[in-house]
Amino acid sequence: MKAIMYEVFGQEPKVVSVDDPTPPPHGVVVKVEATGVCRSDWHGWMGHDPDIVLPHVPGHELAGTIAAVGRDVSRWKVGDRVTVPFVCGCGTCPECHAGHQQVCENQFQPGFTHWGSFAEYVAIHFADLNLVALPEDMSSTTAASLGCRFVTSFRAVVDQGKVGAGQWVAVHGCGGVGLSAVMIASAAGANVVGIDIADDKLALARELGAVATVNSSAVADVPEAVMEITRGGAHVSIDALGHPETCFNSIRNLRRRGKHVQVGLMLAEQARPQVPMDRVIGWELEILGSHGIQAHRYDAIFDMIRSGKVDPARLVGARISLEDAPQALMDMARFQSIGATVITQF
Repeated sequence: MKAIMYEVFGQEPKVVSVDDPTPPPHGVVVKVEATGVCRSDWHGWMGHDPDIVLPHVPGHELAGTIAAVGRDVSRWKVGDRVTVPFVCGCGTCPECHAGHQQVCENQFQPGFTHWGSFAEYVAIHFADLNLVALPEDMSSTTAASLGCRFVTSFRAVVDQGKVGAGQWVAVHGCGGVGLSAVMIASAAGANVVGIDIADDKLALARELGAVATVNSSAVADVPEAVMEITRGGAHVSIDALGHPETCFNSIRNLRRRGKHVQVGLMLAEQARPQVPMDRVIGWELEILGSHGIQAHRYDAIFDMIRSGKVDPARLVGARISLEDAPQALMDMARFQSIGATVITQF
């Protein structure tokens, strides 16, 4: 099969020909029809993820059709259209038994712990637990754009942040994760403030439901600007970018007893950011992480999509070929793309 591979961290990935995968006894092989290009893939390519073993095929935001099924799989058959969370559970650890596959002690991550979906085919482990059936009317491109961005934002806003109607929600970083969070929080009835350095991304945030925006490169103090807009601070604030500055600002712009949700990855030299702990203690703030989502929560997302409350198809940006993927991956450091870049041509 054709795949994108890198043999050295930080060096240009190449289009190569490798053997087709075979399904493990508990898994399947999926023919990839669409796969997103995500900043998490960039982190992996840069060498920030200790689970990656070289040479490596990245890609974790995928949708496609099952091409082969392992002997122990009972719920799926060849021809089923599926997607999968980027964090997959093992099904046997205490967290999996409690329904928290997103923090599985032995998690499988396509594109990180194993070769991923920047390829014509990808093997998925523990299929009965982790695969998600796609609605008939959902395109593979839209399904891939759900990827880790939209579904992770759903968990951050709904399950972790517990955002409710009338609350103020600040979203720091209006890339794929942030714009998803804007859309979902707005659908939940919140008043959303989008924060970014790019006016075009802020304009899209307003189209998706943000009631106010802040260009962080044009104000002297981002937390102060958010505090003024929200008349006292956000009830929930989300760092959708993953940077020491956005993390700090997200905590500082909360009102008393507010919640900060960290979604954007902070790895390598940024893994230990400065935290205003005096404010956390004095104002009884909550600091929460959000890491993927469980397969069993997709039905709630699909229900919101069917109802028309959210439309993730609006978040799809550029559609590219597999040959274009190396450059798209390397360009992730510049935050230039608007919406989710999706590989749709193989």
